[in-house]
Amino acid sequence: MNIPRLPIGEAMEAVIDFLVTHCSLFTKAFASLVGYGLDMAEAGLLALPPWLLILVIAGLALWLSRSRTVTAFSLVGLLLIWNMGLWEATVSTLALVLVATLAAISVAVPLGVATALSRGAERLVMPVLDVMQTMPAFVYLIPAIPFFGLGKVAAIFSTVIFSIPPAIRLTCLGIKQVPPELSECADAFGSSRWQKLIKLELPLAMPTIMAGINQTVMLALSMVVIAAMIGARGLGGEVWKAIQRLEMGRGFEAGLCIVIVAVILDRVLQKAGARQ
Repeated sequence: MNIPRLPIGEAMEAVIDFLVTHCSLFTKAFASLVGYGLDMAEAGLLALPPWLLILVIAGLALWLSRSRTVTAFSLVGLLLIWNMGLWEATVSTLALVLVATLAAISVAVPLGVATALSRGAERLVMPVLDVMQTMPAFVYLIPAIPFFGLGKVAAIFSTVIFSIPPAIRLTCLGIKQVPPELSECADAFGSSRWQKLIKLELPLAMPTIMAGINQTVMLALSMVVIAAMIGARGLGGEVWKAIQRLEMGRGFEAGLCIVIVAVILDRVLQKAGARQ
């Protein structure tokens, strides 16, 4: 018995072709805005001497984490990256992660709030997040290419889509975990829905939201490395070139730089979230 094959792949290609054809105005505007922001961020970071930027990052780590251990690791780790000659690639990666994370958070937090406050939105959003979090990371590179071509904008687009689910989920969870007694007290004192959200629910949910932002940053960093295959460059580009040329030492150095950046971002955000 021959069962007709469902044309799932063909249908997806038709949807992507339709969006590419009819949404070109939006994609061009997105590419221009993101490309400009990325160029500005990268140029601003590279305008500073490496030693000065290292001191600035170490100072930010101390201010956000209030931990001498994290600050010392940040200082030594960044000096090691500079010593290995991978400073510009690291700055490029940091700029990509920064822009992608800001874009993801600007969408994730409002969407997480809406999901927490609306049962209908939750029923619609959660299954989509389940699919997004189980989809292989490389699949996100496929729609980015027809929309934006090869380059950093396509890498940021795929990075935002890949890294956004944890921030949405944990924002929703944080607001739902606000004790109902406090919500009832706010209602009893005549607080509006907006006042209760801004002055009560979001401040109490901030540690959980920060945990979601931390996960988003980590996923963005991992995806930026994968997106080197479509022209993201940075440290991922160094790893990709080392694979193509079988330069094992260079690949290990680039991988070590990625680990250092990931540990710095993770520890600083963890400490900052714990202080909320």
